[in-house]
Amino acid sequence: MTTTTLAVLVPLLPFLGAVAGLLLGRRVPGLVRPLAVLPTLTALLLAVLVAVRQGGGRAVDAATELTPTGSVPVELALHIDGFAALVAVLVGVVASCVQIYSTGYLREDPRYASYAALVSLFTSAMLLVVYSGDLMVLLVGWEIMGICSYFLVGHYWETPEARAASLKAFLVTKLGDVPFLIGLFALAADTGSFRVTTILARVADGGLDHPTPIALLLLAGVAGKSAQFPLHTWLPDAMAGPTPVSALIHAATMVAAGVYFVARLLPVFATSGAALVVLAVMAAVTMAGSAAAALAQDDIKRVLAYSTIGQLGYMTGALAVGDRGAAVFHLLSHGAFKALLFLAAGVIIHAAGTNSLAAMSRMKGLRDRVPDAYWTMTVALLALAAIPPFSGFFSKEAVLGAAEHTATGHTAAPTAAGWTVLVAGLLAALLTAAYATRLWLLTFHGRGTEAPDHGRQPVAMTAVLWVLAIPSLAFGLTVGVLPDWFDGGSLTPTLTTSVLGTGLALVGALVTYGAWRHTTTLAARVPMGAVAASPDGDGGVVEAEAIATHRPAYGDVASAADPADPGRLLLGPLHRHAAAGFRLDAVYTVLFVRPVQAAARLVRFLDREVVDTYVRGAGTAPRWLGAAVRRAQTGNVQTYLSALLAGTVVLAVAAVLVATAGA
Repeated sequence: MTTTTLAVLVPLLPFLGAVAGLLLGRRVPGLVRPLAVLPTLTALLLAVLVAVRQGGGRAVDAATELTPTGSVPVELALHIDGFAALVAVLVGVVASCVQIYSTGYLREDPRYASYAALVSLFTSAMLLVVYSGDLMVLLVGWEIMGICSYFLVGHYWETPEARAASLKAFLVTKLGDVPFLIGLFALAADTGSFRVTTILARVADGGLDHPTPIALLLLAGVAGKSAQFPLHTWLPDAMAGPTPVSALIHAATMVAAGVYFVARLLPVFATSGAALVVLAVMAAVTMAGSAAAALAQDDIKRVLAYSTIGQLGYMTGALAVGDRGAAVFHLLSHGAFKALLFLAAGVIIHAAGTNSLAAMSRMKGLRDRVPDAYWTMTVALLALAAIPPFSGFFSKEAVLGAAEHTATGHTAAPTAAGWTVLVAGLLAALLTAAYATRLWLLTFHGRGTEAPDHGRQPVAMTAVLWVLAIPSLAFGLTVGVLPDWFDGGSLTPTLTTSVLGTGLALVGALVTYGAWRHTTTLAARVPMGAVAASPDGDGGVVEAEAIATHRPAYGDVASAADPADPGRLLLGPLHRHAAAGFRLDAVYTVLFVRPVQAAARLVRFLDREVVDTYVRGAGTAPRWLGAAVRRAQTGNVQTYLSALLAGTVVLAVAAVLVATAGA
């Protein structure tokens, strides 16, 4: 079987599994789990085989024209280089782990069949994006991922939070997809093709006439799909979906699609220095802002969501300095340890028996109850904090090293982009270690209320954690091999950034631990239920126990209820704003939502009170005339004769008067 045939089967098998699951899931419940797991596992094996055959060498290209368009052709094309081969393996690994994990996590869920089918469909769409060599076909997978995300985030549609989160995710990503589509058409108009290879060849020959507008339009879609500032606000709310969905869509695959797209078309963006600077600023704000927000969250999944946003900022930062090897290296590394973090969080939530205990300030005694989650999450957090020798250290240092090379003028990318990414990346390294340490301390060493013990977790869930722990620990060892799969550039950590990055990470971890010890000592003197200095909606104080009990009503401010929270001490007056995501949703409400709602009310008023008035008037006048005529039609012959006689007399009198006046 040829490599092309194998590559076609990789996205096709999960698609067929999704269709079969939707058609047979309700009729034959026993087939639901095999149809969810087996096609995805088979696709993973085929993706590995494709990667082995591709071997990081010459790209595999194949194409067939779908239909004549009369202008720019649309082709069903494959373009599998080293980037695509490895990212497809990542997607297959994470999707397989999520499907296996979900058989235990959602074993009692009545809508598991539709859930599993949507996960398979999403997997197929992401693999289509990875392997596609035509931008229009890529767009199909891009949009299918969006609609699958909408349905999966809203899986628990009975809750208003899930419904609102799914709608927000759909609308915010579509806000970026509109200029993204325009950018694709503009790029095709400039180059005369949607084929990736043709576009890159034209760019190499200097055939791009409008590089900056095209790059900026495409970046809008990337910001929406990869949750980058300012279109990142949908991702924390998307945690209302099932935890395995968070691991699949919002940690390792869907949000990586934008990064992968820029990596594949990086020469297009590199033709515009302005676009690279914009990308660098976007990455810098995303890295620093999301890390500060993560340090203030109380819900464990929201911490991981903001962490994902920040780590994606590292990837876009690497692209801004022109190093797509470092970007994809961190994409692969992050996909493994962040999926592990989310799935371990799912084990913790499952052990508690309810999503309501995802608040870290309410956790207690979890280290001994969920040892698998404890040890594997520790590995993943060390990778996230970029502590050597874990995988995150090597991939993050590759990004910082690329930024340093650009900042010192060793690459063609703007030096301003290099300095922006380098400074923001070092600051984010400090904050990342801080919130990773805080999460570990509050989750496994907290002083909250111990939840009821719901027994041992399903083997399907805990086994997956250990599978993902392997690349989280050892993937960095591939740092010497991966350049052959990428562009050949070195990914080895440099001395300067390694010392600075690791030093700042250790400082962040130690300071957070010291703050936790200090706040824990103080908290031991104040029993839960005492009044805490936590501002309520009226600016007063509320009891700590009341906030913890009624956490949904207080939102993120509830984290202030735990006097042992080091994040509050570290952030100081910034804590409240960081906990609310720096109130960007409120800003967007003032700038966009309210004006649109006001315009909608105006249109409704004009439609009902102005346009409808004319419509009603056009109907009222004939109705009144008809009523008047109807009154004259009595059906009485004598009345008709009397009226005829009266009319004749009136006409005769009028004629006499006219004649007299004329004489």
